[in-house]
Amino acid sequence: MRVWSVHPRYLDRQGLVACWRETLLAQAVLAGRTKGYLNHSQLVRFRATADPVASVCAYLGVLAVEADERGYRFDRSRIDRPVALDAVVPLPVTEGQVAYEWAHLLAKLAERSPDRYALVRDVTDVAVHPLFVPVPGPVEPWEKT
Repeated sequence: MRVWSVHPRYLDRQGLVACWRETLLAQAVLAGRTKGYLNHSQLVRFRATADPVASVCAYLGVLAVEADERGYRFDRSRIDRPVALDAVVPLPVTEGQVAYEWAHLLAKLAERSPDRYALVRDVTDVAVHPLFVPVPGPVEPWEKT
């Protein structure tokens, strides 16, 4: 499961679709609808919020907007609750985590989506998903490096 901290604008088609599907799984886990993935490390940051389901729903909403901008149709009815970003507290993400994910994403794009890689490879000020706010620090302790 990869719930990206980087902005979904950088993801290729495969990455955006995978992130959508994996975050829907995260939503199911956080809502108590599945027995699998209960202890997945990527869920730590959502569980640390007052309302983990609201946070993951807000995350999904941003992915749906990105999909719309690309002409894809993600089924918004699969989001448990439509939650605006300003209705949830932003989650911190360390600069080290963002740098780690950026390098990971660039490697994936270079291999499977050369056109997308060419568009983003020179980005130096990496934007994060709007649910997150960057803070100083190393790679997050929950990350499997």
